[in-house]
Amino acid sequence: MRRDREEREERPDADLRERLHAMEAKVRKLREIRNQHSDRARRSRDQRNAVQAQYKEHRETVDLLIAEVKAIRAEVNLHRERRNAIQDQLRQLIAQIKGRRGDKDAKRSATAEYHQLKAEMERLEETFETSSVGMKKEKEMMEKLKRMGNRVGELAPEVEEFELVKVDLKDLDGSIKVLKAEADAEHQLFIAAIQRADEVSTKIDEAFAHRDFLKAEGDRHHLEHLEHRKEADAVHAQIEEMMADVNKVRDELKLAREERESWVTDHNAAVRAEMQTGAQSEAVADALVSTLLKDGNLTFGGTMAEDGARKDHRGGDGRKKRNMRRIDMSSRRRR
Repeated sequence: MRRDREEREERPDADLRERLHAMEAKVRKLREIRNQHSDRARRSRDQRNAVQAQYKEHRETVDLLIAEVKAIRAEVNLHRERRNAIQDQLRQLIAQIKGRRGDKDAKRSATAEYHQLKAEMERLEETFETSSVGMKKEKEMMEKLKRMGNRVGELAPEVEEFELVKVDLKDLDGSIKVLKAEADAEHQLFIAAIQRADEVSTKIDEAFAHRDFLKAEGDRHHLEHLEHRKEADAVHAQIEEMMADVNKVRDELKLAREERESWVTDHNAAVRAEMQTGAQSEAVADALVSTLLKDGNLTFGGTMAEDGARKDHRGGDGRKKRNMRRIDMSSRRRR
């Protein structure tokens, strides 16, 4: 403790220096803590970016699966429509066999009307070719065939669009079997397409679940990044406050050091001025001349009058010793 007290007396700014060292040590500790938070923030950011890259890549996979299931569902709809159209064609053909051709009140489709007209035209043509009729009857048959032909021509585009299976009206039983087989085939394709759509839908559900997981992970890492960044910023704010105090203490130390240096410089200048000789300074030379004129003597090499007295005293002792030596030498010659 005595040593510390002596050091404080020798260095009046010791307390400031101790305070500065303590503050700088705290700032270094805070910087380490801030850097740790910054490192955690960077790691969280890198993890977030990696997860977001996976999410982006996985989203492309999900989009492909969605496009695939849409294509399969379009195929499902196509097979269902074809199956339904063939079944409708089959029902119309069966209705013709059951004798519904002449039912005027029955609602008939274009296909049924088309086939009915074609069958009627074939029957009239066969009658016209194989039997003899009068001019009047022949004219009526020709006009009827013309009207039927025009109507068949009107129905042909619509029938060609929706009639998927060509049937032989002369072999109705065989045509029914063909239509049933075609309808069953389309139904099987329809079922298979539904199964494939279900399989892809299962994959899509799994892909959606993984997508949601990746999104949640990305959000979690992002929140961690923000939290660590916030903590780092808070510590950095403390560092800035501490550095303001540190700079104040440094300024105080600098001012004290400058004051000491200024005092030492002034003191040394004063000492040098006092130690100057007449040859070095005109002011000193003038002072010496004034002293000589006033007192009649000057003293060189000393700072006080006793120095001159002591010098005179030492000079007397020297003369005495020299006289003693001379006496000894003369006595030796007489011998």
